[in-house]
Amino acid sequence: MEQCRETVIECEGATLGYGRLKVLEEVDICLSLGDYVGIVGPNGAGKTTLLKALTGILSPLRGRIEVRKHPREDRPLIFGYVAQSNTLDDSYPVSALDVVLMGRVSSVGPFRSFGPADVDAAFRALERVQLDHRAEWPYPELSRGQQQRVLLARALAGEPDILCLDEPTNFLDPNAQVDFMNTVDDMRDETGMTVLIVTHLLQSVADHAQQVWLVQAGRIRVLSDPTIIQCELADVLEGRNCRFEEAASS
Repeated sequence: MEQCRETVIECEGATLGYGRLKVLEEVDICLSLGDYVGIVGPNGAGKTTLLKALTGILSPLRGRIEVRKHPREDRPLIFGYVAQSNTLDDSYPVSALDVVLMGRVSSVGPFRSFGPADVDAAFRALERVQLDHRAEWPYPELSRGQQQRVLLARALAGEPDILCLDEPTNFLDPNAQVDFMNTVDDMRDETGMTVLIVTHLLQSVADHAQQVWLVQAGRIRVLSDPTIIQCELADVLEGRNCRFEEAASS
């Protein structure tokens, strides 16, 4: 396994699945602070299962997954998460700011009131996704693309070390998909935040991700060389044969 700098999550010989069902086997990967990783593969390959395991939601059936403390602050890692579908009831009368403040619950604790610092953090998160001017708008009245950016702001409001995005553009139109991915890319360029994104937008991954984890047939291939990433994903997009060995470029 490739040596990682400031490793915060490490998987070694892990088998992931549910009960007797094995979804992924021999998972050997590591994640470092500041990484931008695209997780790609066909539907049902195990991308979401991998994300659940890396965030501690799912324990491995065998092998080891170690989620370490923040290497410079000696505290547990903070995860932000954006799911592939909107779980908020559109009939519930909340503003965009109310939704983003939900991301502060882990900081203030349940059944406690939000303070000025929490409101400031929520506004900063809305600014990052360029929706601070919609803070008081009713969430159900926002466009689908704007709603998804509000959910991204909710994840950012918790000031996460690692931002996990599970196919966040699935139900968006093409223009909203581009806007959302550009927002993530700009935020990543500005802050250097660690990002794990599951997506089918392969060209965006090829253009911006430092690593690609290709999930297919129960295994994970780690691609880290830019030329290999571009070529492998072009192979997926266009059906061209283009195979390299990682070792050949090292």
